[in-house]
Amino acid sequence: MRQIDGSRIYSNFGPLARSMEARLAKSFGVAEDNVCSVANATVGLALALIAQNPPPGSLCIIPAWTFAATPHAVTQAGLIPYFVDVDPETWALDPERLSAEIAAAPAKVGAVMPVAPFGRPIDVSAWDRFRGRTGIAVVIDAAAAFDSLKPGLVPSVVSLHATKVLGLGEGGCIASRDDELIRDLRARCNFGFFKSRESRVTATNAKLSEYHAAVGLAALDEWDVARQEWLAVADEYSRALQGSNRVRLQAGFGTEWIAATCVVMVADAGADRVEQALSAEKIETRRWWGRGAHDHPATRNMPRSSLLATESLAQSTIGLPFYRDLEPAAIDRIANCLHAVA
Repeated sequence: MRQIDGSRIYSNFGPLARSMEARLAKSFGVAEDNVCSVANATVGLALALIAQNPPPGSLCIIPAWTFAATPHAVTQAGLIPYFVDVDPETWALDPERLSAEIAAAPAKVGAVMPVAPFGRPIDVSAWDRFRGRTGIAVVIDAAAAFDSLKPGLVPSVVSLHATKVLGLGEGGCIASRDDELIRDLRARCNFGFFKSRESRVTATNAKLSEYHAAVGLAALDEWDVARQEWLAVADEYSRALQGSNRVRLQAGFGTEWIAATCVVMVADAGADRVEQALSAEKIETRRWWGRGAHDHPATRNMPRSSLLATESLAQSTIGLPFYRDLEPAAIDRIANCLHAVA
């Protein structure tokens, strides 16, 4: 905070924001200038779409199994969300299976926004190839994937909201190996200004303040310790649920990657039963994505294809208590309830 007052720079990609971007870039394994911070991930998604110039009013394919922010970002970019189903195993869109969806779409498809489900990594290189093959704009909603993201050429947007493993209250970042795209996005975050006071492109004010960057730098300072604490809690859940064929964690959770949400799949579409049983024991759960992004009053009239896998996931998955100082005894209590009801 003293550095902020000393420099008298409070926003507009100040020294703390640029330092945070450089450290995020190192974490992602990309060059220093391949990350642009944003005020929040939702506006980052919208700007990353706009920067690729998809036809205005065209469809943007998104998974129905996602958070409400995904379709909201699409509409902010002037496109129409088109909800399609996900792979029932990965919970994500498969770029190799989109041809049929594109051919059957009710209007021209101008973009695709795949989602890394609850932070589970997806194949970014496959989406690079998809964009190269089709010419369709792609933006990856990697909101929860700070720990697992390996950026490619297509832009990936990470949330740094307080609910994420690396949180700074509110904020986000866009990562891409495409230098020109990141420079363009930096201008679009700052009224379209780039090395002048002339607004050159469609833009908004989406800059991260120096205050948020200060919190981000502090969070990065403790990340190695924090990550181990997250992993330890995930390991306790894995131990407590070991041997159950009725409740399972996402593949790789706590071993290959970590996020701040512990989502389990319950056999026989049993999420409602688990929710009620744990609530009776004063254990809170969370349906992070509800019944899917297509099932909100704001989105119910938007076009969609068949969503059988999404509907199944909505009935079978539930978020359990998960935070860095969650005690093993509490996890055992949660697991015992899960075993009893599942």
